[in-house]
This record gives sequence, structure tokens and C-alpha cells, in this order.
Amino acid sequence: MTEGFKYSILASGSTGNATYIETDKRKILIDAGLTAKKIEEGLESIGRSAKDLDSILITHEHSDHIKGIGVLARKHHLNLYANELTWRKLLDDNMLGKVDPELVKIFDMGKMLTFDDIDIESFGVSHDAVAPQFYRFMKDNKSFVILTDTGYVSDRMAGTIADADAYIMESNHDVEMLRYGPYPWRIKQRILSDKGHLSNEDGATSALTVIGRHTKKIFLGHRSQHNNTLDLANITMKNQLQQHDVDTNVLQVLNTSHEEASQLFDI
Repeated sequence: MTEGFKYSILASGSTGNATYIETDKRKILIDAGLTAKKIEEGLESIGRSAKDLDSILITHEHSDHIKGIGVLARKHHLNLYANELTWRKLLDDNMLGKVDPELVKIFDMGKMLTFDDIDIESFGVSHDAVAPQFYRFMKDNKSFVILTDTGYVSDRMAGTIADADAYIMESNHDVEMLRYGPYPWRIKQRILSDKGHLSNEDGATSALTVIGRHTKKIFLGHRSQHNNTLDLANITMKNQLQQHDVDTNVLQVLNTSHEEASQLFDI
């Protein structure tokens, strides 16, 4: 049996989000915020196939996280996991199209479920959705955390996700670019609020509260195409880490893409 697990960030950004997790026994997506076709193409680019998937974990109901879920679930008969309030929103508003009731599974916030050979813990975040939650994946004393779509990181949240081997950490926007950018003021207020998104600075500060001796990779996630750049996000994270004596040759800071899947990493 293979130790640890594999993962690929198929897409991360304001236009769509999806992450792939693989163990010997499970092939799981977290969100599918691109079209089903793009998700399938992303998996093919890392030598994997959507027909081998078994489940999708849903973080919340925003379109950049659910766009392809309905089609993928119907085409490949995938189990779909979300908490009860999120399911109520998804189903009442018909956001996924027709969903076979037997595919609807409940993953309560703040709970841990075992998916054969991997444990997955959900945790709540602060975002303007009905009940947004993200996930920590644990196997063989290795762990991987996805943390985006939150206006801040609470002490409780930080405690739940501390000292993972790798993180997708939100670096959504540069505050000055957002303030002087093209968005209407009400949208700027939403993004900057406690139920919005982490800025580059906030993402870096949050990273410092959760990294530990096991942490080897931080992926900069959910970057805005209009209010951020790869260089700004990268420099901000590295500068903050280095100012706190973190060796960024040992702890790698890695970019993510809106459209191109990352390589398949081992953890």
C-alpha cells in the first residue's frame, strides 16, 4: 500500500476552483468550478481520468466552485458531499440541475469522515455563503489543507489546520489594486469584509499562524485576475515568511493557475 497520497490543483482563482486528491482506494475532487469538459481535460493532463473519480466534496454554493458538478455527477455517477445548509441552498435553487438523491451525502461542518484510507476533516470559514466549509486531508501522518474564500482566519480555524505538510492558502487580492481597480464599490466592500477574501498580506499573516515543522509547500490560491498579480502574491508571501526567519528554500511558495493543472504532487 502506498504511503501518503497524491494531489493536483486543477484550477485555483476567481474564475474557477478544483483540486484532485488520490489514494490507493479513493479519487476525490474538491469543488468543480470549471465546466465538466475543462475538469476532464485537467485530469487528462496529469494522466488521470474523470471516469475513475468516486466523489466530489463541495465547499460552498458559489459558481466558481460548483459550475461543473452537476454534469460530472450525472455522467460519472459521483457521490456529492456538502453540509446540510449548503445542500438545501443547492437543491432549493436548482444550482446543480437534476441530482440523483442517492448521490446526495451529508458532510457536517466541524466533523471528520473516513473515506476508506484517508481521513477528511471539515472546518467552517467566514464567507458570504450559507455555510461555507473547507477541508483537511490526513493519511499516514501527512496532511494537506485547502483554505480559500474566507475574510479572516480565526484562532479556532488556525488550530484545526496547524502544521500541515502543504496548504492552498488564499492570496486573492492586493488591497491597493482592489481599491483603485474596476470593480463597483459594493463588490470591493464585500471582498474586503470579514466575509470576503484574504488579501496577499492577510494570506501571508495567516500562513505564519499555521505553518509548522512539517510544512513544506504553500500554494497561493484563489488569485483575482483583476486585482492581483502572480509577482505581488509571491513576493508578499515570501517577504513575510523571510521576515520571520522562515527559509523559503525549504518551505516552497508555489503559484497556482486559473486554467492549467499543477503536476501531481506526492505528500
